[in-house]
Amino acid sequence: MLKKIVITAITLIILVVGLGYGTKSYVKSLLPDKAHFVAIKQTQVSDLPYITENIPVYRGRILAVVTSVDKMAEDKDTGYEHTELARAYWVFTANGFAVDIASPKGGKPPVVIDAEDMGAYDYAFLNDEGIQQRLANTIALAEVNPSDYEAVYFVGGKGTMFDFPDNPHVQNIAKTLYQNNKVVSAVCHGPSALVNVQLDNGKMLLANKKVSGFTNDEELFLIPEAKQIFPFLLEDKLIAQGAEFKAGTTYLEKVTQDGKLITGQNPWSVWALAEKVVAELGYQPKSRVWTPEEHAIELLMTYDSQGFDVAKAELKQKPQAYQRILIVMHSVLAFMQFDISKGIDLLSLANELKQLN
Repeated sequence: MLKKIVITAITLIILVVGLGYGTKSYVKSLLPDKAHFVAIKQTQVSDLPYITENIPVYRGRILAVVTSVDKMAEDKDTGYEHTELARAYWVFTANGFAVDIASPKGGKPPVVIDAEDMGAYDYAFLNDEGIQQRLANTIALAEVNPSDYEAVYFVGGKGTMFDFPDNPHVQNIAKTLYQNNKVVSAVCHGPSALVNVQLDNGKMLLANKKVSGFTNDEELFLIPEAKQIFPFLLEDKLIAQGAEFKAGTTYLEKVTQDGKLITGQNPWSVWALAEKVVAELGYQPKSRVWTPEEHAIELLMTYDSQGFDVAKAELKQKPQAYQRILIVMHSVLAFMQFDISKGIDLLSLANELKQLN
């Protein structure tokens, strides 16, 4: 996907914008060098104090649910999103919770790994043999006892659109936890688990609830034929079931909480969502140093809400903190949406970071 975006954007820059520095080599120069990626891929759990030090005493179990679907539209690979599981897993375990991983079919679920989105915590998750062994043997949902858990977290991934909505075990887990005043959470396409959940009083769980999830704009931009591929568009379905849909800026963090129901819009919402789950379970989330990805998202949100000058001033205060590739990607997305001014601004911010570093 990144290669497709970059190629499209470079074409737009060259043919439409005509910038002096709008060339492939310039855009490539804004990305980290190969050594950066080689180093980060080697990250081990032992390298990350947040997940190894000062772990609270055991606080209970959280169930993470991933999809079992590996194909859509016959030939398109899909599965659960690796970063959406890994980042929440680390927040939960660092805050004293054990995490069980389940899927509709059990066994080894299909995974989608987007290299351009990967950070240190994501690679540490991949590099942990114990976690990977458990992932190869996920619990079948039919074997799950909802009463064993303090919360459920429905991991996103496009595959969820096919095996979450009508699964009776998904519905029972969500209903049981919610009716017992426990936490129900989901991110990105994960809220597809909630669209057909009916409570014992006959009402839909989503009725009159504030929720977020992958938006129509996000879906259709990446997959123009989404209406033909998926059984429904998630935003439309959530609204149809009575939810009050809360959309944030495209591809930026957005988390919505309505009591015990906590939902996030996209992969960049996972850290904040997971910490809201911990807080709703009655605990102050453990102090954590933000990741470079989070700092970059914060900068992009500052740009959207307060403009270029404020964002530029902000990045100068902590230039080492940001993941530059994410800012370049959002510049590319802006060009693809023909928002030329924004694309130029974000390239300028990325270039400023490069110069400061």
